[in-house]
Amino acid sequence: MKLVVMTKSTFFVEEDKILAALFEAGMDNLHLYKPDSAPVYIERLLSLLPKGLYAKTTVHEHFYLKNEYALNGIHIDNPAAGMPVGYKGRWGVTCTDITQLKQMKKQADYVFLKNIFDCIEFPEEKSSFSMGELEEASRQGLIDKHVFALGGMTIDNVRIAKELGFGGIVVCGDLWNRFDIQNQVDYKAIIAHFERLRKAVS
Repeated sequence: MKLVVMTKSTFFVEEDKILAALFEAGMDNLHLYKPDSAPVYIERLLSLLPKGLYAKTTVHEHFYLKNEYALNGIHIDNPAAGMPVGYKGRWGVTCTDITQLKQMKKQADYVFLKNIFDCIEFPEEKSSFSMGELEEASRQGLIDKHVFALGGMTIDNVRIAKELGFGGIVVCGDLWNRFDIQNQVDYKAIIAHFERLRKAVS
């Protein structure tokens, strides 16, 4: 089972240092998710990271950055948006229901199935699946190694994702909530929790 780390949706001062430390601790799949941000800020964050880490990084916006920085690929948050014209390379998509999942699994390299549990970073985003629906999707083979659980994923529900047959989990709030961007500079708690998550998914 794989572990995907999604960035906090906003930028903060210590971010590049924490991301570099997470890579050093074994992170191999980072999703750069900064909705509605200006490309200059994403470029600045990328420029602060060691170049060897670009191949492990996927961008959710400003898809030209994929080629400029030799990134791992692009990720489309809304399937209705479609693929960028002429894009060639690895790509994934986020789906919010089983019908979307059925369709996009045939096209994308991988799929994030969103709102498995209540979102931690965005409390207004609630779980949109019953356990019965997820179990049925698993029985039908719709949940497999190319589908990742997104939304409220914590170390406590890794076991559920494994039992359902997800290929991995996407963590965001459960990780970033361990660092107060206003008052902290010590980010040991984030690294320690990431290491616990890695053990849980292995």
